[in-house]
Amino acid sequence: MTRRSCPCGLPEAYEACCGRFHSGSAAASTAEALMRSRYCAFVRGDAGYLLRTWHPRTRPGTLELDPRMRWTGLEILGARDGSAFHSTGTVEFRASYRGGGSLHERSRFERVDGAWVYVDGEFLP
Repeated sequence: MTRRSCPCGLPEAYEACCGRFHSGSAAASTAEALMRSRYCAFVRGDAGYLLRTWHPRTRPGTLELDPRMRWTGLEILGARDGSAFHSTGTVEFRASYRGGGSLHERSRFERVDGAWVYVDGEFLP
């Protein structure tokens, strides 16, 4: 039996990659790892994880995901700071979806009580 790689684009199986963040058995150690796990949560329709990893200052009260949306790939275009030695970081990415479209964003992340959380993002052309 062949294991499929994680939807975030890394070669590990989902359970060993983003699945451990989604289940709460591990926490993302970098802003990029959190970004990848949040993309994977969009792929899997896990609104609870998305809300849990959103900064309390900017988190919406609810999050409705479109069940018809099919994300097809993630490309990390760049990252600044966001390591274990930083308190903030940014990740620029392009997420593709079915139908040939894509979303290009520069996301901002901060640490809250030691854990990386998504603050907000700027859509790019």
